[in-house]
Amino acid sequence: MANVRRWGAALCVLALTAAVGACSGKSADKAGGTVTLTWWHNQTADPGKGFWQTVANEYHAAHPNVTIDVVPIQNEQFTTKIPVALQSADPPDIFQQWGGGQLTDQVNAGKVMDITDATKSWIDQIGGSAAGWQVGGKQYGIPYNLGIVGFWYNKALFTKAGISAPPATWDELLADIGKLKTAGVTPIALGGKDRWPDAFYWDYLAVRACSKEVLQQSALDYKFTDPCWTKAGERVKQLLDAKPFQAGFLATPAQQGAGSSAGLIGNGKAAMELQGHWDAGTMNGLSPSQKGIGADLGWFPFPALSDGAGSPDAALGGGDGYSCSYKAPVECVDFLKFLASVDVQKRWAALNVGLPVTKGSEAAVSDANLKGLLDFRGKSTFVQTYLDIAYSTSVGQALDDAIASQFAGSLTPDQVVKAITDAAANR
Repeated sequence: MANVRRWGAALCVLALTAAVGACSGKSADKAGGTVTLTWWHNQTADPGKGFWQTVANEYHAAHPNVTIDVVPIQNEQFTTKIPVALQSADPPDIFQQWGGGQLTDQVNAGKVMDITDATKSWIDQIGGSAAGWQVGGKQYGIPYNLGIVGFWYNKALFTKAGISAPPATWDELLADIGKLKTAGVTPIALGGKDRWPDAFYWDYLAVRACSKEVLQQSALDYKFTDPCWTKAGERVKQLLDAKPFQAGFLATPAQQGAGSSAGLIGNGKAAMELQGHWDAGTMNGLSPSQKGIGADLGWFPFPALSDGAGSPDAALGGGDGYSCSYKAPVECVDFLKFLASVDVQKRWAALNVGLPVTKGSEAAVSDANLKGLLDFRGKSTFVQTYLDIAYSTSVGQALDDAIASQFAGSLTPDQVVKAITDAAANR
């Protein structure tokens, strides 16, 4: 999902050329026309990390006057470091951007470059996906990846527990949790330390419990009076009462190390994980073989609620993209164009760690599970953006905090809704 990073003196050490005397990433040598772009992204492990470095090197080779100072940062750090960096006198030129209410906050604060005019000649190649990075009809970022959340699961462990097919309903999921526990298998891995994996459950249950109209209106008026919001928390309580997670899940990170929730799935230590489209690549990288559980890995969409107002084919998801900060040089936009090119998007798709957005690149996805995600995304009634991204930064953080508190046993479903409502009233 999202990360944060540390800047300042550490970034200067990462400068890739002596021709640029400052670590600001701006046009340091006007006479020579040399520019360094500082690029913060969240691909901290291969293949993504190496791929983005290759892309940066290729751009530099084609534009010798532009050096890309690549700074990979752990995803979970972004939510705190980006706001601080954008308030500083030396923000990164290019930074990870998820759109939604967070982007709106950044735009209202004057911290993001308006790239509307500079992208008019090529923005159509991205199609409707570009809308997620717009505010007030203007373009403030470019996506490169748009995916959805679902359950990644171990087919062999399901078979061991006598489960012949993934659960299609919430009641079936709860029943399968019982079967897995009886078979001595940890049903679900959860990286509770990072909070946002907890929110996936509450968010998705809200997508199943609430109508599309209620969900979309909530991002406009920040009202959470419909009973469906409390129903989402009540279903979370059902899940918690079933005790499906590994021991110590509240202190487990999501994506860092073999003992993380992704590592537990990738090393065959748990049967399921509710995660985003990127999870297969992450878990594979955390296994000794770098291949995870191989052919035993499967994917299925979040189960339907029999008493919910939401469509069973609606999805929770979001995209990854990049924005140029308000101090970035004009070369930043041209680099974004390069990232969105069909060639780069095809090669990104071929890594099978994400879902591309540029027209003509989708066929490069070869992984069967990711093809299944693409198919479900294509058939979805709509894709609800992660709620902590869809709402303003303060409300999104309050939502994650409240849900994490319910997972920790300190808030009830009603209290979660109240905490979000209170945060919305004070935004």
